[in-house]
Order: sequence, then C-alpha cells, then structure tokens
Amino acid sequence: MRKYILLIVCTLISTVAFSQDNKGFFSRLKEIFVVHDTIYIYADSVAVDTLHEQDHGDEIDEESIDEEEEEVEGEIEVTGFIPTPFDTLDTDDRFHKVILFDNGTWVAYNLDAPEIPDSLDAEYWDTEIIHIKGVKLEDLPNEIELRLMDSAHGYCIPHRGPITSGFQYRRRHAHKGVDIGLDKGDNIYAAFDGMVRIAMPTRMSGGYGNVVVIRHVNGLETYYGHLSKYLVKPGDVVRAGDVIGYGGSTGRSTGPHLHFETRYMGQAFDPERVFDFANREIRSEILVLKKHYFNVNSHYGMTDQQSAKASTKPPKGASTGSSGSVYYKVKKGDTLSKIAKKNNTTVKKLCQLNKIRETKTLQIGQRLRVR
Repeated sequence: MRKYILLIVCTLISTVAFSQDNKGFFSRLKEIFVVHDTIYIYADSVAVDTLHEQDHGDEIDEESIDEEEEEVEGEIEVTGFIPTPFDTLDTDDRFHKVILFDNGTWVAYNLDAPEIPDSLDAEYWDTEIIHIKGVKLEDLPNEIELRLMDSAHGYCIPHRGPITSGFQYRRRHAHKGVDIGLDKGDNIYAAFDGMVRIAMPTRMSGGYGNVVVIRHVNGLETYYGHLSKYLVKPGDVVRAGDVIGYGGSTGRSTGPHLHFETRYMGQAFDPERVFDFANREIRSEILVLKKHYFNVNSHYGMTDQQSAKASTKPPKGASTGSSGSVYYKVKKGDTLSKIAKKNNTTVKKLCQLNKIRETKTLQIGQRLRVR
C-alpha cells in the first residue's frame, strides 16, 4: 500500500516539475556531471570526492564538498549508490535533454548551444532554393575578411577521407566543390557553428541528392551533398562537429562520396582554401577572400597573380575574339539558360548581345557571344 501511495505522490510531483519553466525547476538541478559522455548524479561523499580529485588534483575543499552534498540531498534522495542512466528523452530544443535513471529519478541536461546572432537568417534566407540569390559578383568588395573560428566557435572537418575530385572544370562542367571519399553510412559533421538553411531530399534537389546547407555565423555557407540520410531540418542550430547526416550516393553520383562546397553570398570558391583535408586542419583562423577566388579556374595553392590571371580565362567551350569579346560554341543539349549558367550571365544578356529572342532555336556549332 505504501508503494502505491509513494508512486502517486511521485507522479504528482513529476507532473508539477515538468510544468515549470526551464529557468525554474531545471536550473536548480545542478549536480549533473559528464564522465565519458555518461550523465551521473553524484549523491554520496565517495563520488563527490572522486569528482573533485579529477577536477582539482589532490586539493579538496571540504567545506565546498559539504555544501555540495547538502544541495544534492535537498533535491535528490541520497540512496548510497550512483544511479545508472538508461534513457534520454529529446525536447523541443535539441540542446536540452531529459536523462532517465534506473532508480526512477530524472534530470534535465543542458548542452552548450553555440552563440548564433539573431540576424543570421535575416538576409537572403530561403529554405526552398538551394542557391541563394545573393550579391552579384561585380558588387562584392575586392577582399572580404571572414573569421572562421575563435574562442566561442570551433571547426570540424566534415569527413575524414581523401579528396577524389577538386574544385575545377570536369567534363566541361564546373565542379564547384570537392568530393571526399567515404563509405555509405559514414558520419557527416557540421564544419562550423551555424543554422541549417536547407535540408532537402533528392526529388527536390536534383544532382545534389539528399543535401544540407548550413549558414555560419560569419555569413559563409557550407553544402553537404549525396547524403544517404540527413538528421537536421531548416532552422536547426548546429555546433561544429554535430552529426548532420550520413554519407551516401544519392542524386547525380557514381559512387559513395561527400560533395562539399563553400560559398559566400551565393558565390562558390575552393573549399581547400578553408581546410587542409590531408592533415585534417583549418588553414587559418581568418580567411581573406578575394574576388578572383570566386572562379572555378582559381584554386588553392596559386599565387594571387596566378589566381587573378586564371579567373579571366573564358569558360570551357568558349573562345575570345579579336575585340576581346567572348564567344561560346553551341553543343548538343545546350539551351540559352544552360549557356548563360555556364558563363555566369543571363538569358536576357545573351539575347541582347546576339540580337536574338529567347525562343530562338539554337544550332549545334553556332557561335554565341557571351561577353
């Protein structure tokens, strides 16, 4: 009979506790420690002594231990043993968990959420279009300084694998990222702290397959393509190193790999300017982006002079006329929109330069002026 009464009382207390604001009841549960990723409540003197030895060596403040024990006893009944966690419950906030213990107790555990500015999703934010319509390339400054990491924000290599294809033209198409080899199901990690803008399935993303796009605190965006599954949704706050999905071969892919892109204001640049993938390190805490980096012919390892010269090369399939104009030779399957995209221009501009209508039928071998 006493057990039934006790069970009813505990149920009522739990109901009231869960109905309280997190800043009330949850904030009083201070005796939570992480040891090897396991959550424990230290309810006896032996455990508290052990904790202090781990944190402070041999120096133990007996008064602080006594005060700590009194606080623990005030919230949780001292049972003489350390309860074992057996389950974790998610809440609406992914950085707040509820830990259940085998003795019938529970606690709220707050993970450290990264500091994300409120203005992060205020400009050029779209959860349905993968590539944002950001600032035009010609309107960007010649140099942009981005702080990639500091004491509050770390970094993580998205996957520790070999680079199988770089930032370059590939079969006459611009490959605006790097491909990283992996096995299907491998963890894919967020490169920096930020907020998920895109989490899109293959049927909506085209060649990217299952794709995640994260906007970071400095305005940089990172793309993660060909995932077998993604674990986040638009608006989720993520921390560098969080698992956001699993490697796969969805979309336009010939085998399992991660397609990883880095973009600023919608403009792609070589991800190897950010990460040293071979040594699994960041290149520098501060990245200085130069306008000529936003060209598929500009790669990490070039001097500024080489990069600037390479960025003036006409796209693959294009040629330069004697007047300095750039022309493109129409190939099978080309359309005005495809040609415009390849040459970083618009259909309207192509029509103006060539004095044609948007409905004009193109002929294979025809030369079109693109600049």
